[in-house]
Amino acid sequence: MGDTEPHVAPTPRHTKFNPAQLDLSLYPPLDQQCIVLTQESDSPGTGAVRRNARHPDTLVDSLPDPDGHVKTAYELLELSIAKYGQRDYLGTRSVDAQGTPGAYTWQTYAGVGQARLEIGAGLRHLGVTRGAAVGLYSANCAEWVLVDAALHAHACVGVPLYDTLGADVVAYILGHAELAAVACSAAVLPALLETLPASPTVRLVVVYAQPPGFSPPAPPPGYTSGTTGRPKGVVITHANMISQVAASVCAALPLLVASQAMERHVSYLPLAHIYERMTYAMCTYLGGGLGFFRGDVLTLLDDIQALRPTYFPSVPRLWNRIYDRIMAQVAASSAVKRAIFWAAYGYKRRRMAEGDMTGGRWAPFLNRLVFNKIKAVVGGEVKVMISGAAALSQDVFEFLRVVFDCVVVEGYGTTETTAAATVTTPGDPVVGHVGPPLPSCEIRLADVPELGYTSADLPDPRGEICVRGNIVFKEYYKDPETTRETIDAQGWLHTGDIGTWLPGERLKVIDRKKNIFKLSQGEYVAPEKIEGLYTHSPYVAQVFVHGDALRSRIVGVVVPDQEALLPWAESNGLEPDLGQLCKEERVKALILQSMLEEGRAAKLNGFEQVVDITLTPNPFSVEAGTMTPTFKPKRPQLRAAFSGAIADMYARAPA
Repeated sequence: MGDTEPHVAPTPRHTKFNPAQLDLSLYPPLDQQCIVLTQESDSPGTGAVRRNARHPDTLVDSLPDPDGHVKTAYELLELSIAKYGQRDYLGTRSVDAQGTPGAYTWQTYAGVGQARLEIGAGLRHLGVTRGAAVGLYSANCAEWVLVDAALHAHACVGVPLYDTLGADVVAYILGHAELAAVACSAAVLPALLETLPASPTVRLVVVYAQPPGFSPPAPPPGYTSGTTGRPKGVVITHANMISQVAASVCAALPLLVASQAMERHVSYLPLAHIYERMTYAMCTYLGGGLGFFRGDVLTLLDDIQALRPTYFPSVPRLWNRIYDRIMAQVAASSAVKRAIFWAAYGYKRRRMAEGDMTGGRWAPFLNRLVFNKIKAVVGGEVKVMISGAAALSQDVFEFLRVVFDCVVVEGYGTTETTAAATVTTPGDPVVGHVGPPLPSCEIRLADVPELGYTSADLPDPRGEICVRGNIVFKEYYKDPETTRETIDAQGWLHTGDIGTWLPGERLKVIDRKKNIFKLSQGEYVAPEKIEGLYTHSPYVAQVFVHGDALRSRIVGVVVPDQEALLPWAESNGLEPDLGQLCKEERVKALILQSMLEEGRAAKLNGFEQVVDITLTPNPFSVEAGTMTPTFKPKRPQLRAAFSGAIADMYARAPA
């Protein structure tokens, strides 16, 4: 069998992992996770600078010895090929002629190394020159990674495009980035061809081809696009990427080595997003395997169960869906089974809250009795789960680490910080925060007086989260004005997120500066905070809150949660049809009352509570253009989509 020939993987290198094996002395002390530096005298209105307590003197910008010479993505893969040549790297699930899925087949590191050189040489042969921008336009797959690696090997710039983008956005990116070529899947080729007449710089479209040849390069900075509003080209350099991998490895290496968590990673979050891009880079450095889902979220769990991932990064939307599904199954079980589940859950949860991350002496028995069947939902071998891209509720965080019997951590970052800027410390029993800074950056809070947040607030400082260090992006492509607005003269990236420092120097994200709006009476409203609270209602799957300067109250658009609402409807004599239920005043009253109760429990001000809601059976989605590929709401698009409903609500209840 040649190196480049795919093969079915042998039995995984699975080892049992006990969180108690972790040497927590290698992590920041839980009672002081940051070192507080002297406040900069020329920065009024800002708090003290904080760094990771394990790295107070310098910011990490290179891989640990003996790998410190690695400076580019090309060199990173070369290093891994030398270390792990015959180890499985890229996995694709086979499908037979009848469409029945089979086992995962794998390409080795050595095979991928040879293939990417041939693909790169083919692009050069077809006229793609050094420094040219090349689009990567497809769902996650082995070919995406092969082309990306080929671009690194031949000094070209990769420009990722989400496979869910509309034609207008694709056309904008093709022109803005001045793409010379696009490598795409057959699935998106028709959409791409529609945009080409308006894209004069694109001279070549490749549907995953690979001629031979090679000449070594020194790759220039890469390019990726943002996820909200009109796409902004975020220039991520090789130095940014290496610093992020180095910091992530530095922060997580004891855990990843002890657990062998990077053995298999399920790649389904978009590779066009920096979160998955950096996961793939770290996986490459540690010799892990990337198993790709088949591209359909409806079959994702089936792919996961076939792959049996050991490392599972995801976003709150999926974690919430898993939580809701399992809780519904528990609620529908017999009284005896419910009692056993909650007794086991309560025991492990209490022990973990006390600092015993094993879940207590009875945890192995309780896992066999109760939780192992649930763990099988995600393959049964997950050792580390990580959540990012949005805030994860405390209840769901605790649920994941109790039920799945693995280490769960949460990170915070943006595209502009090359993914994570902070991550929680393994073994930290405290939940509801995003941890200390990674060793590659420092963080401070800047006052936001219009929202009442200051770095002098007691007992905990509050303000806009500002990040500085080797992971901060270079610039917005062709947009110096926005770059200057985002990165100040001292090099601080202003994220637009509001944070606070909790005891132990843990960062907690509490608000969002960029999406606030002012009501007619002058009060500021942060809709994302309110939406997060309202989704605690069992009847709310998704909610969009709207207000403006001409109104004194806010309104909302709600997608009901079918799993909670349909049983209620049947027990109240209503047809279990979601479309019809959304037209029922009784249903609207039920959901509105539940939302207002959640708001009161969280002590929302009166002006922060919705005065009216509209129900819709159609979920906000990437396909509808109302969600980003990482499932964040697109507020302008939602506002436009429901403009009629918003006008009707204000007409019914003037505000």
